[in-house]
Amino acid sequence: MYYILMILIVILDQVSKWFIQSHYILMGKQVIIPGFFSITYVQNTGAAWSILSGRQTFLVWVSVIEIAVIAWFFFRNRKNSNRLYMTALTLMLGGAFGNLIDRVCLHYVRDFLDFIIFGYDFPVFNIADSALCIGVGLLILDMWLEERRHA
Repeated sequence: MYYILMILIVILDQVSKWFIQSHYILMGKQVIIPGFFSITYVQNTGAAWSILSGRQTFLVWVSVIEIAVIAWFFFRNRKNSNRLYMTALTLMLGGAFGNLIDRVCLHYVRDFLDFIIFGYDFPVFNIADSALCIGVGLLILDMWLEERRHA
């Protein structure tokens, strides 16, 4: 089940990026819900918030190490861990692979989800970023629940 979820995340991420790049690259920002959500195609040569912009080789290696570490935890704990923990790692792996494909093949990451939340124009992101963030959130939740079980 976890492998299927990871593959689905990568496929959904890559297909959505391809679709947006194919259809929105010349259109610019497309407002979907005024004051809240737009589709804005961006080629991000950095990491989150364009940090380390232009340092693709470094970011590729960081991604490879990230995937290796998460995969190590995934395979080491796959038989003894709960579903929440394994789902978190699966989401993180799928997201990391999705962005790594862009970095290796295109030398940038395609972002397109653009939200304004409480007046703050949040940095543009993609499905892989969403999977990574949700995975980290679930991992934090799992650690908190584990802590409460042992308290």
